[in-house]
Amino acid sequence: MDKIPTDSIKRIIKNGSNPDIIISDAAAASIAKLLERKAERIAKYAVQRARKRKSGTITEDDIDSYKIRFGD
Repeated sequence: MDKIPTDSIKRIIKNGSNPDIIISDAAAASIAKLLERKAERIAKYAVQRARKRKSGTITEDDIDSYKIRFGD
């Protein structure tokens, strides 16, 4: 894993809350791992949908379908 940089996570948190907040490296890494697992589940679902359509391209509709079916 380790595909989502923790610096990006820290930046997102600071932009979405108090800019003075300090985010530990461990907290940022934990959020990154959680998001990576979620992204993997979405990607697997989207690939299955694309294959069912006999397409080699994942579309926004595939992602929207995941949101509709599983929430989020």
